[in-house]
Amino acid sequence: MVSIVLLFMGVNAYLIFNDNYFLNALPLVLVIAFIAIFHTTSAFLLTVFLTPLSVNLESFTDGRIGLYLPTEPILFGLMLLMIFKELKAPVMNKEFWRHPITLSLGFYLLWVFFTSITSAQPIVSFKFLLMKLWYIVPILMIGFNIFGKKSNIIKFLWAYSIGMTIVIIYTLFRHWGYDFGEKEGHWVMSPFFKDHTIYGSSVAMSIVFIIGLITYKKHSIQAQVLLGIVFTITALGLYFSYTRGAWVSIIFAFGIWLFIKYKIKFKYLLGAGVLVLSIVLLSWHQIEMVLAKNKHEHTTTNFDERIRSAANITSDASNLERLNRWSSAWNMFKERPLVGFGPATYALEYAPYQDPEKLTIISTNFGNQGNAHSEYLGALAETGAIGMLSVLLFVTVLFYTGIMFLINLKKYNPEDKQLYILILCIVLAMSTYFFHGLLNNYLDTDKASIPVYGAAAIFIAQAVKLQKRESRL
Repeated sequence: MVSIVLLFMGVNAYLIFNDNYFLNALPLVLVIAFIAIFHTTSAFLLTVFLTPLSVNLESFTDGRIGLYLPTEPILFGLMLLMIFKELKAPVMNKEFWRHPITLSLGFYLLWVFFTSITSAQPIVSFKFLLMKLWYIVPILMIGFNIFGKKSNIIKFLWAYSIGMTIVIIYTLFRHWGYDFGEKEGHWVMSPFFKDHTIYGSSVAMSIVFIIGLITYKKHSIQAQVLLGIVFTITALGLYFSYTRGAWVSIIFAFGIWLFIKYKIKFKYLLGAGVLVLSIVLLSWHQIEMVLAKNKHEHTTTNFDERIRSAANITSDASNLERLNRWSSAWNMFKERPLVGFGPATYALEYAPYQDPEKLTIISTNFGNQGNAHSEYLGALAETGAIGMLSVLLFVTVLFYTGIMFLINLKKYNPEDKQLYILILCIVLAMSTYFFHGLLNNYLDTDKASIPVYGAAAIFIAQAVKLQKRESRL
């Protein structure tokens, strides 16, 4: 043992002398590996806590290495561990494998694999597939095994919320130094978040998680004070994120809460949606004339004007560029409607598919200004019609499972009000994200993937547990 330590010190000293410092991380890697193997639940919850605090190496390597540290290496290790355990002696029961959420994600991954083969850039697409595997596999498998316990759901919400609160405090103090300027608000959350839109999306999910933690039971005075402070900080973070999509997503979540609370039948909601869509289509010319008069810019810090700017499709460069990206995605879909251009290839392939009349002052042909700005249209361009349907299937099944669990919980276990509130807030948090998904796509990052797939694991675990309770009654 002594000789191994001395050898390590000697090799590390040599590498440091030659400006190579990577071996310094080995002790930390070994500690994390020990925790992952012998304390898997702790490693999982630690990863959730570290998610908002993770840093993308892209920011420090001129875009050459896109890896979130420390979360993605931990998730990769957890994925290998869970696969090894499952092959050695199955740890997942048949209810997990047969659950609609598991099946929908399995279908999605299979289609990503197939479209990676047909991709315009297979290496890029297979790297994306590997990343998806280390997000989905360990989160779902470990989550299913630990989220049967309500206490672990509470720990999950605490871990993500506290991690986000630390980032928000850092961002607010940094933003304060620039008098909370709108332009600075786009990047003061770096290096933890790439820009204010993904930051705002994560803050919106976090604030709903915190509401769940506040309301699920009566807390001690100390816990009430702590939660009050955390909520206030998160609310300030949401406001000063200057993210219109995040603000509106909270309003959307409130609408979903009303839908659940008053037990509005889905057919009525669908009918209202069809009616509104019909009115919009029939009156589109008049609507365009009204929208053309909207000159509010998203660069203002005024809340009211910034919300109004969301409908400015005449002069707001951000909105116009989003329309350009959506148009490009549609043109790419028309070129390859069945299999798309391949997972993760949009930014590399969309330039020739831009309509010249829709180009804006912030348009680029170099693939360095983000993606399709939509979870759904991005999937359409990259994986074709079936790929987009697989995404919509997952979203539909996710919300159906969550909402049906709430209905069944009231029927078969009405005394567990704490669990009802926790699951309700997770459903609402997911609604903020997938509403935001109309305007942006972040499921290729740990910031969004870990809470979203974590929510999926919670829904599966609790739905299976309640189903077993039903069968005993």
